[in-house]
Amino acid sequence: MNTVMKTVMRTANKVGVGVYRVSGGKVGGKGSGGVPVLLLTVPGRKTGKPHTTPVGYFEHEGGYLVVGSAGGMPEDPQWFRNLRAAGRAEVQRGRATEAVTVRELTGDERDAAWRDVVLVRCPPFGKYELKTSRTMPLALLTPTRG
Repeated sequence: MNTVMKTVMRTANKVGVGVYRVSGGKVGGKGSGGVPVLLLTVPGRKTGKPHTTPVGYFEHEGGYLVVGSAGGMPEDPQWFRNLRAAGRAEVQRGRATEAVTVRELTGDERDAAWRDVVLVRCPPFGKYELKTSRTMPLALLTPTRG
């Protein structure tokens, strides 16, 4: 991705986050295919500075299943790399925020969640995996209680 596209993407992300926050998720709270969207805030793996991005999710096993699809780009998205390194994050759904722990799904567990949750609830995600040679990473964000 060239620098112009990176700048456009960063700007669009900032606008999307701002609109979501101001509207409490009424604007920007649904993604393509009707997938609900949350705001994910995770510390950067190099700087530790928090970064927020809108991410589609699927309710699953008491948490939120997120997919590092990057629209089928060749590499995992930065937010997922940060998430993988952090092990913790904060999510905002509507106006409510909560801390979450992060567990990347692997092997059979990942494959079952991809097939039985992601593809069942939003079949268009299958197109992203066809566009790339990488396996779409999945993580389960579980709210911390107490």
